[in-house]
Amino acid sequence: MSETLLQLRDISCPRSDGSLIFSDASFNVNEGDILVLRGKSGAGKSTLLKCIAHLNVYKGEILYRGRSPKSIGVPAYRTHVLYVPQRPSLLPGTPKDFFITISSFSSRNPKNSRLSKKDERTAVPDLNQAIEVGRSFGLDDELWDREWSSLSGGESQRMVLAVAIGLDAADILLLDEPTSALDPESSKSVETCLTSDMKAPDSTLQAIVWITHSEEQARRVGTRFVEVTADGIREEPRDPEV
Repeated sequence: MSETLLQLRDISCPRSDGSLIFSDASFNVNEGDILVLRGKSGAGKSTLLKCIAHLNVYKGEILYRGRSPKSIGVPAYRTHVLYVPQRPSLLPGTPKDFFITISSFSSRNPKNSRLSKKDERTAVPDLNQAIEVGRSFGLDDELWDREWSSLSGGESQRMVLAVAIGLDAADILLLDEPTSALDPESSKSVETCLTSDMKAPDSTLQAIVWITHSEEQARRVGTRFVEVTADGIREEPRDPEV
């Protein structure tokens, strides 16, 4: 039986005027899941993903391995439940600088974790591993030493994904349209890498929550589907034809 990694219970997110963007979001994320969030633009998919990442104010309860983010320590929680935005903010320096900086965060040190040793999965980051992931995405090695500002949208998007995977610590990746700026061939290379990494015996990655507006992509990668609408959030059955 698959282990439950993440539990959402009655999550709602308010707007500044007090009205709710969505309410009563309740579902589990289990080991082996690629849970696709579906819904129209503006329905609240990205907002829900940011709530899971503990980046937005929300009401309700989110538990990682049975514990709240605050009881674990929010920085440590975000190490294990890792959010990858659709459009990475313009960052100073190079992707290599970015990787080295993140690798040095104290939240990545197992000595600072409030998780049990059984649940602690922090690995020693290896830049070479991130570079290898980047190659599988079609990224030239020299791009790691170029300024972020000189990279195209598609290069930046793939580079941030390569960093996220290369850090090798996340149990769960939260992906907000990770291939929106990519051509079909590059998109499929990203899909292949992510789904293969999920199945690798030595990988820390155990589940993905994935936003995509492409129904074709959703059917290729998804094992479960959650629809976000103005009327509520519900899980949908997998297409039997897939």
